[in-house]
Amino acid sequence: MVREASLRIRPLARHTPVFSSTSVNEVAGLDVHFKCENLQRGGSFKIRGASNLILSLPDQDLPRGVVAYSSGNHAQAVAIAAQHVGAPATIVMPADAPRTKMEPTRNQGARIVTYDRKSESREAIAEQILKDTGATLIPPFDHPMIMAGQGTAALELLEVVPHLDALIAPIGGGGLLSGCATIAKALNPDIRIFGAEPELSNDTYLSLKAGRRVSIQPNETIADGLRSPQPGALTFPVLQRYVEQVVLVSDDQLRDAVKFLLMRMKLLVEPSGVIAAAAVLYHKLPKGIRSIGVILSGGNLDFEHLATY
Repeated sequence: MVREASLRIRPLARHTPVFSSTSVNEVAGLDVHFKCENLQRGGSFKIRGASNLILSLPDQDLPRGVVAYSSGNHAQAVAIAAQHVGAPATIVMPADAPRTKMEPTRNQGARIVTYDRKSESREAIAEQILKDTGATLIPPFDHPMIMAGQGTAALELLEVVPHLDALIAPIGGGGLLSGCATIAKALNPDIRIFGAEPELSNDTYLSLKAGRRVSIQPNETIADGLRSPQPGALTFPVLQRYVEQVVLVSDDQLRDAVKFLLMRMKLLVEPSGVIAAAAVLYHKLPKGIRSIGVILSGGNLDFEHLATY
């Protein structure tokens, strides 16, 4: 499915570069290869999954539109893909979503419905819109086509550097890591798979420890794209099968990693997108790894927030 997705998404998704840095390698003590999805169209990897699903929809379904819920990056991706196929898009977004994510979504022609993430259910709001319109839901992670689309990031990475010891990616709902792990293990069964989560939003870490999906209350981490309260019903079994360990990163470590990559590599990466790099820079992985692929998943960061780092 990942290889099929790679062909399907070509009209919309960029083939992003893979970068390395001597200074990063010295600090990390590893040979690090960054897959730069912060340079992706829409500023994040999300265009891969959204376009894979939306470009597969039957033509007769498009006039009724698509609906999504997202803190921002998935919202932009759905808006871009929907505009490409001529389908109206409605996006349910938290009222406190960063302006760098909300304004581009609206500029792509999407209708935004806001909600309070502490007191309202985005799923319930989206369900009502679906009933009213007959639109198609484009979920942020828990769908086979979304997972396969996200996995194309790892496929491209391993085409450039095929002999990596390990791969690490951020975890929100698990769509990116599950898709990447699936194709990475298919290409190299010996590759070690890791995930990175914020200390303040560690639902997948807790779920893997418990052996079942655990739900948590949303916390105020600066990694706004990784605040999913629970791993997906479809993504979690994949993570259980392939992921060796989930490591946790503090908000202060995220801020330091954002500054480090900006100053050393001239790469602007948002906190959610830099978390896997932070895990490597802060030596959170087990010993025995010599080379690692790191997914930098997004670069949509408000300047006002960056100035406080």
